[in-house]
Amino acid sequence: MQRLVTLAALLFSLNTQAAPGNNDEMDRFLADKGLMGHLEQVRQTVGEKASDLVVNAMGFLGVPYRRGGNNAETGFDCSGFVRAMYEQTVGLLLPRRADEQAAATQIIDRNDLKPGDLVFFNTMRRAFSHVGIYVGDNKFIHSPKPGSEVRVEDMRQAYWEHRFTGARRVAASGNQSSAQR
Repeated sequence: MQRLVTLAALLFSLNTQAAPGNNDEMDRFLADKGLMGHLEQVRQTVGEKASDLVVNAMGFLGVPYRRGGNNAETGFDCSGFVRAMYEQTVGLLLPRRADEQAAATQIIDRNDLKPGDLVFFNTMRRAFSHVGIYVGDNKFIHSPKPGSEVRVEDMRQAYWEHRFTGARRVAASGNQSSAQR
């Protein structure tokens, strides 16, 4: 079911990014495939903000990686992508670097991950050097590296499995906005 929800969110967001104001065709597609109810169930299960965050993030698939990047026009690095998604969707300003984002958020067990939570990896020989947004079904969306684009990947792939360093939840309120750089 989560795979269908992720697919529905992806299709919905791609449609809204490509043709704002014209959702009838996508709504029909989702209804025909029985996915509209699944999307609504995710909204009810994980909350409006978390599902909006995931749907919004999916709308940026294909945006190129850029070191230090923090917007769709010029590209994103991993932490710039996460920061932009939280600021745009939830209205929280997270710190700029991945390690700072880890320090400013609540530690959770990997088994407790919900869409919208942050997942961290050791990709540069240090913990919390890479960050992405969990979307469900062991998948996360991120801006991986130079020469690539924002994409969804499976945390169970050997590369990510061996480099996973933790899961975090962003508090609905707190001092994230004061932790900016």
